Amino acid sequence: MKRNAFNRNGKKFCGGLFFFLLLFLLPFAIQALWNGILPEIMNVSTITYWQAMGLFVLSRILFGGFVGGKHCGSKKRHFGKAGFKEKFMNMTDEEKAAFKERWKDRCGNNNKC
Repeated sequence: MKRNAFNRNGKKFCGGLFFFLLLFLLPFAIQALWNGILPEIMNVSTITYWQAMGLFVLSRILFGGFVGGKHCGSKKRHFGKAGFKEKFMNMTDEEKAAFKERWKDRCGNNNKC
């Protein structure tokens, strides 16, 4: 039992360490790419580490958010064959019929979805 708790805590620690390393190393990559490519192509000035960090944070806010793959208020969804099959098998007959009818309405009679 203690071993499982250690594994969970160890994974959390390694995940947190990886996150912080990534947080501080990605701006170096952004800075290197910016300073190596853009001044020659677009005639812009070079940037510092902190400007690269600012660009990284701004891009995460505008395009990705800081939550890893989860969206606010979203529930775990069943994607892939295994999850879909399990969800479908747990439906009642009425739910299965309603689901099939929705797909017929969505795809038409020729089922090209």
